[in-house]
Amino acid sequence: MPPVDFTSSRQAAAFFRIIARLAYETTHMSTTTIDKSNERVQRMFGEIAPNYDRMNHLLSMNVDRYWRSWTVRKLAPVPGEPILDICTGTGDLALAFHRATGGKSEIVAADFCREMLEIGCQKQERARIGRELSFVEADAQNLPFEDDRFAIVSVAFGLRNVADTNRGLAEMARVCRPGGQVAVLEFSTPRWQPFRGMYLWYFKNILPRVGQWFARNSSSAYEYLPATVAAFPDGEALAERMRGVGLKNVKFWPLTGGIATLYVGRK
Repeated sequence: MPPVDFTSSRQAAAFFRIIARLAYETTHMSTTTIDKSNERVQRMFGEIAPNYDRMNHLLSMNVDRYWRSWTVRKLAPVPGEPILDICTGTGDLALAFHRATGGKSEIVAADFCREMLEIGCQKQERARIGRELSFVEADAQNLPFEDDRFAIVSVAFGLRNVADTNRGLAEMARVCRPGGQVAVLEFSTPRWQPFRGMYLWYFKNILPRVGQWFARNSSSAYEYLPATVAAFPDGEALAERMRGVGLKNVKFWPLTGGIATLYVGRK
């Protein structure tokens, strides 16, 4: 489908202004305390696990696949060097690393939601991937790995679900080897208007309703999503937290107009 030309119509300009007004409340969403306890997050993701991949691709219009692919290309993993992906969910980023390294790297996909890991293992079996990829049940705040083990430690759309962000980052840095890369791919908030207003309106009013209708879980996972994104630090604020756990040369790249951002630091 060709892109729509919004620049040639006064009606389009009026439409953008309306969307911006509708988005005002979303732009100033409350950042009151969100329940990110291990028990709540485990239960919530366990409930939506069967529909998790389908809903991610649908609600992002498959752009989430591009974000993961771009992340792997940016990190340029070296075949043979070990990689850890935490909060891996059903393993999409870990599987992307496996493809990029031709199956020559040890890849550990860690998550504390067993239902998600079970689906990841099913993907592994369908793709006929061997023991070079392993799914491990583990808490991002207390990783069961020795110091300085992995060349790349990554997390995609999961750090904001960790109860203690700084502790999660510190654990990622701890298990990363000196000179290795720590990467965070996470949702962020676009800065450019009117795209910001349109996006926030969709994120607050459309995504939760569609997501909840399909997921049909009791924990309101798709209402939790915009709330955590609104409350989570992005841009320079998250980069500064990464520096705070000892990472160096921290850089970040907004993707798709700032809907997501990739952050990378060196140990």
